[in-house]
Amino acid sequence: MTAPSEERLKPPVAVVACGVIGRSWVRVFTRAGHPVRLWDPSRDAMEAALVWHAEECARDGRPTAAVQLCASIADVVDGVVWVQENGPESLEAKRAIFAALDAAAAPDTILASSTSTLDMTAIARDLAGAHRCIVAHPVNPPHVIPAVEVLGGEHTSEATRARTVEMLRAVGQVPVELRRYVPGFLLNRLQVALIREAIALVESGVAGVDEVDAVVRDGLGLRWALMGPFGVANTNADGGVREYLTRFGGSISGLMDDLSPTPALSPELIERLGRATDAMVGDTTAAAQRAWRDRLVARLTALKRETT
Repeated sequence: MTAPSEERLKPPVAVVACGVIGRSWVRVFTRAGHPVRLWDPSRDAMEAALVWHAEECARDGRPTAAVQLCASIADVVDGVVWVQENGPESLEAKRAIFAALDAAAAPDTILASSTSTLDMTAIARDLAGAHRCIVAHPVNPPHVIPAVEVLGGEHTSEATRARTVEMLRAVGQVPVELRRYVPGFLLNRLQVALIREAIALVESGVAGVDEVDAVVRDGLGLRWALMGPFGVANTNADGGVREYLTRFGGSISGLMDDLSPTPALSPELIERLGRATDAMVGDTTAAAQRAWRDRLVARLTALKRETT
């Protein structure tokens, strides 16, 4: 495996906190030729991320830029053009991290957060550099799945938004710009809407875990891998989405009104769902499932790009 040439090396970026999402961002940036400066309060977490990164590099055989472990936030932001923050999903924690980043990073460095639910207006409140703070929320794992939700806060500048979109496209991601804040953004609201109904259907005895997964895995998901709900609706009737929503509007509205209430996630229900999921996957470990998922998603993404 050959490292990128000096001519191909891009400006360095920083990844702050390197759990599952953070380590995946490392692969996104190094794969695109950006040297990465990495910091996490846990040295063990950084070492584990390096091991994982080396395995990913060996698996895909693609050139990669260097990864440098840093001892502090001041060190990790030194000389970088972009910071991708992946700390705990807590407003208090995010505010503390962003205050430290804003104080240490160069004035033109973009500070992006992988937050999946929080409002950048609240995260960057009272920061002198609030204009360069932005949400860049990926799909897990971002080195395999390209969509990234982009949303600024009240004080985020248009220049920061434009640079964020440009950067994400340059490293191979697909930026999805939101127009205003809503808890959970698009991805998690759509995801939670489905899992809420899935859990309720199992809880009420309509079907089991395997049957619910089969309907998505071998049914809805095959179409959703190619297009979203409006695109699917547009192909479900000869006259497109207008005919679909007009012709089946009564049935659709009736089903909307009949959707299940939010189930209580009691320990007993969680254990019941866990046992059923264990039975469905058999002896396959979660790590093996993730590796299988990543391989197939990568192949599907490549196929879509080739045939678009």
